[in-house]
Amino acid sequence: MDRKKKFSSVLCGGCLTVAMLMCGGPAFAQAAAPALDKKTADPAQAYWETLTPYQKSQVERMYNDWAYLAKFRDADKELAPPAAGDTRVVFMGDSITEGWGMKATATSPGRGEFFPGKPYINRGISGQTTPQMLLRFRQDVIELKPKVVLILAGTNDIAENTGKMTLGETEGNIESMSELARANRIRPVLCSVLPSSDFWWHKGLQPASKIKELNDWIKVYAAKNDFVYVDYYSAMVNSEGGLKTELSPDGVHPNKAGYEIMAPLAEAGIAESLKKPIQ
Repeated sequence: MDRKKKFSSVLCGGCLTVAMLMCGGPAFAQAAAPALDKKTADPAQAYWETLTPYQKSQVERMYNDWAYLAKFRDADKELAPPAAGDTRVVFMGDSITEGWGMKATATSPGRGEFFPGKPYINRGISGQTTPQMLLRFRQDVIELKPKVVLILAGTNDIAENTGKMTLGETEGNIESMSELARANRIRPVLCSVLPSSDFWWHKGLQPASKIKELNDWIKVYAAKNDFVYVDYYSAMVNSEGGLKTELSPDGVHPNKAGYEIMAPLAEAGIAESLKKPIQ
């Protein structure tokens, strides 16, 4: 099958398909749907030709590696087992987690080193939903043998990045990741979803109330199972249920000030979790 036919079903959804592939991907947000001639024989192919090489690579990845197992596959294999006495912690999440650990480069200033000096591992992937995280949980968490995993997930479920989802489906995926962690003697730390009153890449979903409802469930679920709950939400929410403007450049992703609020809360959650016996 040639590439035109292979991706026809993926591309015929138009620009929204591309824009929603990645939470926080400005390249996608800037891509406008082309004005196609009604006589165009294959609008999918015509649309494909308007995409940048980067956008094409993202569409191909979603078609061939939906959970993006390739992202950390080699790094996971090369990672040595935790040293004796190391408190290895894996941070599982989406762009909010991935951006937290971004190294500074000449072209991307980033936000500095991710908890310098700590044996913490960042396994956030921009745009991911909880079903994608669940599929890669064994590879990117269990096989790394951490003592603790912080799970920060749900924003992109509510944003419908991989299709419409109910809160119950999101909750089930968080529950499954927690159960997998506990079954493998890893302490799960469940984090609240950050507040947001709108998603710039999928406007009009009115996520604020859904985020609050999901966080209420996470808190109760954590308490019932003696898991630690880390509440970023309460420290970062504004009166409209969104993210405080001084803590974010886009109403979804934290800036340096936002991460400075989150970091000590995460550290406190890790410390509290380590005091708990492994069940």
